Amino acid sequence: MRPKFNLWLEADDEVVFSTWRAALLNAVGETGSISAAAGQMGVQYRTAWQKINEMETRLGVKLVEPQVGGLHGGGAHLTPAAQDYLDKFARFSEAVERVMTEKYRETFGA
Repeated sequence: MRPKFNLWLEADDEVVFSTWRAALLNAVGETGSISAAAGQMGVQYRTAWQKINEMETRLGVKLVEPQVGGLHGGGAHLTPAAQDYLDKFARFSEAVERVMTEKYRETFGA
């Protein structure tokens, strides 16, 4: 056995940031596209766009800058605010996992 957890942050009882949403933002950063990120995450474009919009609205900051048109079509890139939230969430998640693993070992002796 080993412990697992799903971490998310809320504001006013609404999800603002989560492990899944962080993965979505990372996928946008890696692929340069909301559409490609949606495909990588196994969701429809509309779902990906909706989750990004929810995060931006609830945080009050722009996380993804779309790029319209161009020779190869549009795209998207992460803003510095998005990268800052991703970095902080990763550090927080790693710290929670360390504590959880320690408490699991103390409790179960594994």
